[in-house]
This record gives sequence, C-alpha cells and structure tokens, in this order.
Amino acid sequence: MLLTLTLPIRAAETNSQPNIVFILVDDIRWDAFGCMGHPFVKTPNIDRIAKEGALFKNFFVTLPLCSPSRGSFLTGQYAHVNGVTNNGEHSTLSHQLVTFPRLLHDAGYETSFVGKWHMGTDDTPRPGFDHWLSFKGQGVYENPNLNIDGKVSRVEGYITDILNSRAVEFVKQEHKKPFCLYVGHKAVHGPFTPAERHKELYTKEQIPHPPSIDDDLAGKPVLTRKEQQGPKDGQKPQKVGFDDEAERPMGKVPERLVRQQLRTLMAIDEGVGQLLRALEESRQLENTVIIFTSDNGYFWGEHHLGDKRWAYEESIRDPLLIRYPKLIKPGTVRDQMVLNIDIAPTLLELAHAPVSRSMQGRSLVPLFNKDSVEWRKSALFEYFQEKAYPRTPTWQAIRTEQWKYIHYTELEGMDELYNLKADSYEMKNLIKEQSARSSLQELKSELGKLLKQTSN
Repeated sequence: MLLTLTLPIRAAETNSQPNIVFILVDDIRWDAFGCMGHPFVKTPNIDRIAKEGALFKNFFVTLPLCSPSRGSFLTGQYAHVNGVTNNGEHSTLSHQLVTFPRLLHDAGYETSFVGKWHMGTDDTPRPGFDHWLSFKGQGVYENPNLNIDGKVSRVEGYITDILNSRAVEFVKQEHKKPFCLYVGHKAVHGPFTPAERHKELYTKEQIPHPPSIDDDLAGKPVLTRKEQQGPKDGQKPQKVGFDDEAERPMGKVPERLVRQQLRTLMAIDEGVGQLLRALEESRQLENTVIIFTSDNGYFWGEHHLGDKRWAYEESIRDPLLIRYPKLIKPGTVRDQMVLNIDIAPTLLELAHAPVSRSMQGRSLVPLFNKDSVEWRKSALFEYFQEKAYPRTPTWQAIRTEQWKYIHYTELEGMDELYNLKADSYEMKNLIKEQSARSSLQELKSELGKLLKQTSN
C-alpha cells in the first residue's frame, strides 16, 4: 500500500514529449521584474523561472500591439503574412490560423486555453483546443462572463485569480497525454486594476526617471507634426494610455500608471507560483517547458509617450523567460536577438512535432545549451496605422545589435536612425548625419531584403 501511494507517476512524465506551459501577460514591459533589474518590484515566482532556466535579454515582438503580437506568437509568422495586422475584428480569421497548439494537438497533446484570446470579440473555442476558457475582447477585471467550452456564464471574482485557479486545476488533473496549457492574462492591460490585496503596494518607492522622459523631441518630427488625419467612420480618437490629460507626461513619469501596472502584476506572480507548486506536487515540473513573456512593451512617459505601437525599445522589447531543466542550465543568460515568431517553432521542436514550412521564426533550442550559435544579425519590425489611433503612422523598422532605422512609409522626411550602443535611450536621431550615411544605406538595403524574404 505504501509503495502504491508514494509512486504515482503520471503518464506525461515518462513521455519523451514534454508538457508545455505558456504564460502571456498583456502590456508589461521588459524591465518590470526583479530578474530584469527593476529597483524595487518583487516578482519572486517569475524570477524563479529565470533563476532555474534562461533569461533572454534581447527579446522583441515584431509588431508591438495586442492582437498582432498574439497572432505571431501562435503562428510563428509576421503579421503581414498571417493577416492579423491590428486590433480589429479578426474573429473569422483567427479560427483559420494554423497555431502551435493546433499542431501540438495533432501531434498527440492535450491542449487547454485559459484567458485572453483577443483577436476579435468572438469568445468561442478555437480549433486545436480540448479545453477552452475565454472572454470577449479585452474582458473585465471583476466578475467576468466566461465562455467555458462553448457555454457562457458569469463568474464572481478577480479575473487574474480566476485564470490562475483554472490553470492550476488543469495541471492537477490526471493527464494521459503530454499537455500544452496556454494562459493568456488580461492583466496588466488598462484600466490597470490591481487585486484589493495589492492596492497599497509601492506607494512610497521612487519611480525611475530615465533621460528619455526629458526628450526634447528635436529629432522626432513624427511626434511633433501638426497635421494628423483624424479617425474615419465617426470613430472617436482613443487615448494613448493615460487616465486623463493631467497624466499625459511632458518631462515627467506617469507615476500613478506605473504603480498601478506593477500592482496589477502581483496577482500574476502569485499565479506563477501556484502553477510551479502544482507542477511540483504532481511530479511534472522537471518534464515541463515553462515560458513567460508579454505581448508588447509599454511606455512610462519616455519620449512623452504612453501605450505601445511605436518602434522604440520600450514598445517592442519584452521579457522572455524559459525553464526546461532537461536542456537549460539554471541561470542561463542569452544576449542574442530573439523574436515572438520564434516561440512556435521552438515548442514544436521540443515536442518532436512537425514545424510548418510557413513559419518564419527560428527555433530557440540551439540557444538553450550553446552560447556561441550562428544567429540573426538583424530583425524586421512593423506597424500598420489604425483608424482610432491616427497619431501613430504606419512604419517599418530594422534593428541590429548596434543600429535601429525607422521608416515611416507614408510620411516624408520623418525617418529616424539611432546608434543603440552609443544612445540606448534613442535620443539623438542620426538620419542626417554624414558620419552615419553608410550605416543608413546598409540598413535600408537590409530592410528591403527582410521585407522581401518575409513576404514570400
């Protein structure tokens, strides 16, 4: 009897295919965590993933906006290829996407989706998921209506706690197959509502004031231009992330926004801890790939901006933490430039599942145990103007280790060029500097090359 009680091994533990837990946070920037060097925020459970796994210091999303970023995570494709190019109504399209959970399901995985889908307002189950819990669009923080396997019901409580609880319940179930759990948090998206127990956190801590808060915008004509086409079809322009005009920072940090975002993050960190404990208690932790990341960054007043959507580092750069002890040594740190389109092929390779030829990302597996790997030297980024956000024009950008070139495709004379090694805060636009001309031409050529490669 004692032998029976002490040796209950799950089927997934003995399978060569690992379990997968993919955790996606909304609107949290790369440096908002203890493991990323934040001066006071405490995220012990999230930090544990980095401590026991790998931290990717240069992880970027190819289009810094909720729906397109999610589409790219799921498909391993650029937005201009999979078609999810904005936050519009993509419900029909998102039912047709070839996603990594769908391919994992075909490869024998039990799949579960818990949380925010946000590619349109349709909350019904998507192909490839055995279990489904979601909500319409952005959802709400309190007492949400949830679509659970096709049936909608109101659930009392705080949304992050509800999603954490449902994710843990799934992990604790008996699984006859390896599983893939996709957890998409609403938090920390606006209106930045923390759980009641976290509302008084970080009230006295000093918020960092980077130099870019005081950017005079002299080299950013796109941000000071007067002529801005308004939204069509009677739509009202939407705000760029601040609660009111008084909080729109001109040379100051929007402190209330920052504190609220960090407070809202705390329930996510608690949920990560709950998932880690559930995996440990069910003896599945060592055979589980855990990925923690975000759909885009967020401005805290840098360059007088809020929200995301722009090509600056605060918008496109995100956290990426991966724990998988079978391949990743604890405390691994990687500097290579990796992208959200790399996640899908990575997970498919780890699962010994076929990688779709249409995927444009690269598997990160070679980086798990080797630092010196031949890797991409440049990357393409993009954004397509939305009717409700006329301030942000369509742009294309290319980034290398040293340089970033931003091309505004429909505006004359407003392109930008930054030497990231000498100017990490992107303060001095070198587009007209004679000394940077050869670098600019090389970047323009590489941008055209990447656009051609990713459009085939």
